[in-house]
Amino acid sequence: MQALNEGAGPENSFGVNIRLPFEQQMNPVLTNNPRAVTYKYFFNRKVAFLKESDAVALFPGGFGTLDEAMETLTLVQTGKRAPLPLLLINEPGGTYWTRYIEFLEEELLLNGYINKTDLDLFERVESLDEAVQRIRLFYTRYHSLRYVGEKLVIRLLTAIEKDAVEQLNADFADILLPRGEISLTKALPAESDEPDIAHLPRLLVDFDRKDFARLRHLIDAINRL
Repeated sequence: MQALNEGAGPENSFGVNIRLPFEQQMNPVLTNNPRAVTYKYFFNRKVAFLKESDAVALFPGGFGTLDEAMETLTLVQTGKRAPLPLLLINEPGGTYWTRYIEFLEEELLLNGYINKTDLDLFERVESLDEAVQRIRLFYTRYHSLRYVGEKLVIRLLTAIEKDAVEQLNADFADILLPRGEISLTKALPAESDEPDIAHLPRLLVDFDRKDFARLRHLIDAINRL
């Protein structure tokens, strides 16, 4: 986290520390900074940083790293957190995340504890440049999403054509409610509390809220248009 704070600068970042009886202390970039928060419990800390994150990058580490990886995966898989880039970054020549993914494939997937599409909720990369590229790709056209009643509203940075929407309907019919559809829309009245993005074009999706990995596939498809 110190590297992140150094890159963004203390005025453009925040820190979420954890209170432990040994070792742990706030990094020097944010020491005595009002943007630094120290939590008593790990779950509060994880909720805080995931709520404010547009991407998560994980490097090889101990139990805490694996805990954060699984917490993020669980929240995204179950729809408690909107899809976001989750990058597992190996050291040059390292096998940390490669062997982690092998465990997911050989134990969880083969035993039916997860679906094959769940493996698309994260990406393994081999360099920082590749990680940055994947994050930028995720936000090529996609901006954010929000639920309004039973509808999913996907906000876009740039508009898409009607024929492209028809193709999305055909390709992602499996995650739509019966007789549901994907359609173009403007900002809904319920989104009036976000005036800064009211101008963005939107897709209105009758999402069945079952397969959030397929929702990630939908976002990827929107970015490729």
